[in-house]
Formats: sequence, C-alpha cells, structure tokens
Amino acid sequence: MNSWINIKDGVVPSVCSLDCPDQCGLLIHKKDGKIVKVAGDPNHPVTKGSICNKVRNMAERLYDSNRLKTPLKRVGPKGAAKFKPITWDEAIQTIVDHWKQLISEKGAESILPYSFYGNMGKIHSEGMDRRFFNRLGASQLEQTICSSAGSVGYSYTMGGGFGTDPEDMPETKLFIFWGINAASTNMHQVMITQKARKNGAKLVVIDVHKNQTGRMADWFIPILPGTDSALALGIMHILFEEKMVDREFLKEYTVGYEELENHVKSYDPQIVSEITGVPVDDIYKLARMYGRISPSMIRIGNGLQHHDNGGMIVRTISCLPALTGQWQLKGGGAIKSNSGYLAFNTRALQRPELRKKQDRTINMIQLADALHESEQPIRSLFVYCSNPAVVAPNAGKVREGLERDDLFTVVHDLFLTETAKYADIVLPATSSYENTDFYTSYWHQYLHLQEPVIPPYGESKSNTDVFRLLSKAMGFDESELKDSDEELIEQAMRNVKNPYFPDINLDQLKKERFVKAKNTDEYWKNLNTPSGKIELYSKQMELAGYPALPTHIPLVEDNDYPFLFVPGPNHNFLNSTFSNNEKHVKLEKAPQLFMNSLDAERLGIEDGSLVRIWNERGECEMTVSVGEQVLPNVVVSQGLWSDQFGNKHLVNALTPDRVADMGGGAVFFSGKVNVEFVKKTSPEADTTN
Repeated sequence: MNSWINIKDGVVPSVCSLDCPDQCGLLIHKKDGKIVKVAGDPNHPVTKGSICNKVRNMAERLYDSNRLKTPLKRVGPKGAAKFKPITWDEAIQTIVDHWKQLISEKGAESILPYSFYGNMGKIHSEGMDRRFFNRLGASQLEQTICSSAGSVGYSYTMGGGFGTDPEDMPETKLFIFWGINAASTNMHQVMITQKARKNGAKLVVIDVHKNQTGRMADWFIPILPGTDSALALGIMHILFEEKMVDREFLKEYTVGYEELENHVKSYDPQIVSEITGVPVDDIYKLARMYGRISPSMIRIGNGLQHHDNGGMIVRTISCLPALTGQWQLKGGGAIKSNSGYLAFNTRALQRPELRKKQDRTINMIQLADALHESEQPIRSLFVYCSNPAVVAPNAGKVREGLERDDLFTVVHDLFLTETAKYADIVLPATSSYENTDFYTSYWHQYLHLQEPVIPPYGESKSNTDVFRLLSKAMGFDESELKDSDEELIEQAMRNVKNPYFPDINLDQLKKERFVKAKNTDEYWKNLNTPSGKIELYSKQMELAGYPALPTHIPLVEDNDYPFLFVPGPNHNFLNSTFSNNEKHVKLEKAPQLFMNSLDAERLGIEDGSLVRIWNERGECEMTVSVGEQVLPNVVVSQGLWSDQFGNKHLVNALTPDRVADMGGGAVFFSGKVNVEFVKKTSPEADTTN
C-alpha cells in the first residue's frame, strides 16, 4: 500500500485531476485517514497555492453519501434508476457473457466505448482502456467533443500545441482574452494577468457574453458568434495598411506573408464591422493597440472552436502574433494549448498493435445517430469518464437511444449519473485521489505524478483495474493487458520522440512530484510544420481542401429561428461534474438565459421571467437576465445542470450534432433557437453572472 495512504494525520502532495488547463499542485490534509481539506501547493511554480472553489470543496464530493459503493444491476425500466447491489464477480461475468455473445453473433464492432477526460490522468483515460478495446476489436471512438477543431486549426499555423509559457507572462503588456471566460475556466491565467496589470499591462476581452472575465477587462468587445476570424482579418488589414508589421520577422520565420498582405485587403474594417457587430472605430483602436503594445499575448479560448468554422477561427487568430513579431519577445505570442511540449509515448501506452484490423470509428459528438443506426447498430455501450446523457449534443435523441431494450450499457463512474440511470450494469469508480497516474497540463509546461492518498471508496475500482479484470475474464493472455499502473507510466515516458519532454523516469518523478518541459525557449524557430516555419499560407491546408490563407467562412444556417444560442460554461461546475452536488448548485443558484434588452422588449419579456427556449431538437426553460451582456439576436446560457435539480435544463437537447470544419469537432455554439415568455417568477435568481 502506498505511503501516502498510510499517513493517517498530516499533509500529503497531490495534483488536480479535472479537465482544466491550470492543473494545480495540491496539498491534501488528512485526519484519521480521511481527507479533511484540499489546499493549493504554494511551492508549485505556476499555481502557487491558489485553487478554485470546485477543488476547495472536493472532500465533500469524495465522501458524498450518494457516491457509489458497490456494483449495481438494473431491476427497473431504463432511466428509472432502479438497481440492486451485486458483487464484482457477478458484474464482470455479466458483462463478459453479453460481450462474448455479441461478438459471436454481431461482431466486436457492435460494442462501443464512450469516454473523455472526466479524469485527466493519462493511464486512466487513455491507457489500459485503449489496450483492452484494441484487443477486443470494438468500434473506435473519435474523441472530438472538446478541442479537436481548434487544435487542427492552430497546428496548421504553428505545427502543434505550442505557445507562450505562462511563467513568462508577467512581462506581457497587452493581454487579449479571445473567447475565454478565464475567471471561471483558467483562474491562474487571470491571476498572472492581474499581476501584470499592476505593472501597467492592459486586458482586452473579446467574447459573445460579458461574463465575469468581460467585466474585469480594461476593455470588453462584444462580438457576434462565429465571426471572430473576420475580426482577426480586419486587424491584419490595418496592421499591414498602417505599417505596424515586423517585416524582418515575417521574412525569416514565416511562409506566405506577402500573399496574406494582399489577401487581407478585402477585409476592409467597414465590411468586418458589418460581419462582426464590432464598430469600425473599435476595430481600428484594437488593431493599433495590438500593433503598438509589446509584448502582447492572445489567450485563445475553447469556445471559439465550437462553431461550424471553429478550426478556421483559431487558425486565423493564431496568425496574428507573427505579424508583429511577438513570438520573439518574452511574454509575447499566443496560447491555444501547450500540450505539445509534454507529448509522451502514446503508442507505448495505448498499444494500437493489439488491434487485429482497422475497425469502424464513430465520432463521439454523433452518438445520437450512432445509437439509432439500423444497418450496423451499436448493441453495447461502455461509458467511463463521461456523461453523454448531459454533455453530448442533441442530447434528447441520445437519451432516446439509451432507452433501447437491445442496448446493453455499462457505466463506470463515481455517481449514478444521468447516463448511469439508463445502464444495465453500473460499476463504482475510484477518484483520482485513490489512483496512481501522471498528468500533463495543456496550459503550463509541467508534468505531475499522482499517487494514492486514500484507499478506494467502498468497493470502487480504478479504470485500469476494471480493464485488467475484463481482460482476464475474456481470456486475453497478452502481457500488455496485465501491466501495473507504474509499468504503464514507465512505458509512456520511455522512448519519447519529443525534444521538449523532460528526461525523467518514475523514480525521479516520485521524488520531484512535478517537472517542467525542457528547451522550450524559441521553439517557434523550428516548428513541426511542412516548412518548419509559421505558415500564414498553408499548402497543407490547400491539399486538404481548405483555403490556404486564413478566411472568414460564415456559419451554417442551422434553421430559421431568430437567435444564435451559446451554451457556455458556468463558474461552479466543470461540464456536468459538480452539477449533482448541492453545495455547488447553491453557489451557482439557477440556470439563466442572457438576452439583449432590445430583443426582450420586442418579445415582451421582462427581466427575471421564466422563458422557454426551443428548436426542432428540444426545449429548455430558464430564468432570463435582460441587459446588455449580449448583442441583439444572441442568447447565452451557462452550465450543464443535473436532472436532479430540474428536468427542463438540458441545454444540449438544443445543440446540433453536425461536425465542425476541422478535426470532426463539435459545434455546440452554432445552433439557433427561439425564445418565448412563460411566466413571471419570484425575484430569487441572481442575474449578475
């Protein structure tokens, strides 16, 4: 048993496992063998002891009375949440019996794993699970729901997930937060920015909603959803026109700046203003700030890529730092993701060679269609580290699919989630604090080790343990399916063909706890693009059927409804995580819809009223907050709310499940809806978020 578990009273090291860019170093306070407090680690070089409210209240989640303690078997209708406890032996045998029969009758492709990063630990989210399903021959899941479109778009310009080091940002003089509510989703970025502002730095926020981050800005710029590439091109137009570009940098370190200069002449600020809703004078003001203040840094948000044109939006914004030579300045440049610095040996971890042949793949954002497929139906679903009944687009149709009597569903989770209520077998999962794993941030440049600090809760088991049990029960003899968690970590860190990955092994990591990527200075001089340079003109894109130069491409006409609907994140949940926790719900208060006062007046809707939001996919009800937080013809909600606090808050019942322009990404923010008054409500809801 691990030494941290043996400590009954005291403080032990840990790391946050949430799908968050900050990935904080933690100190766990224990008494009588239980966690009584979760605090930040002041010795962490980036997060420096500060943590968010979600993690501060983590102990309540870990010891929540609703947490699953034993495996469960369904005894009532799907969705009714009627189960009886069973043993692990019965649970594993039931799963294996169903799967062996399905494989013999329908083929292994009738089984689909569905997962994402509810736990960011690498071996638990993409280790033994991948090995097992590769060996099984199950259908493969394209994990595209979060960042794939923007990652592809950014890579066309910069060759991968490489950007500004947060530790350099105290030197930054101009921060542009573009499409990110960093106060709720990247708090240490805000803390660094606030520190720099004390030394004269400025913060500009560009977003569709004046949320907490927008309200703290020196200048907030509202923009129409999906038009960000046009604004970036308008800025480029002015930078070239007013000779604010660094031509020496462009000549030496970029490809295609001359073609780009000619191309952006067509993005006149007047035209850009009509597209974006940003006034002409503001476009000039923003371009001149960006052209004259250095170093400047653009924090490219996650929401931007959740549009039909999301990949191109990120691709376009990522070209801006090169124009003014920001990459050569400490604290200058941009971040979409810094995941490239810590890319490990995924092949050694996932063992794709265990798959005998290339089987079919299913895009996770199109689960609704996959569950209704008649010619090659999915007959079994194994869900872990995700809650598709809430997070998947077109969620109403997803739930209809989960109700199928011929669908054998297994869910491995800490709680009886909305998805688990439809399961045939539910397996209790350990938390990250009960596991061994390693973590790599996608914002800062540190790799972390997590070792268990408490024993497994009840009879819960880790993902790696479950897949080892399933492998044994299926009769799989491959040694790769028997490797321990520590062996998985060692293999992932061995033979890494990444010049930035630290030279470290597990024993060293156990001593150091976290370690930084190496040699990351001036990475922009040798990029993993075809040219090795920053590609403003991309032949690779042209060959793939995209415009070679950054271009504004309008959104798909989703339907004829009048409002663009953006269901963004809120402050106290992380996707559906924490939405089932009463304390976090009280902090968040209630779901709201933000609407412009002109639209509300036209529709006869008063602030604080209950409204119905609907389209052809589904409907929701929320309290409306009327004001100037959004532009006309735009409505914004925040948060994915649990069913237990109301059954009319499923915002993803409204979202489209078509794919974005790049990477098969999701288009959560490109749907359209209508809104109507339902009734007046008591003045309980706080409409300040």
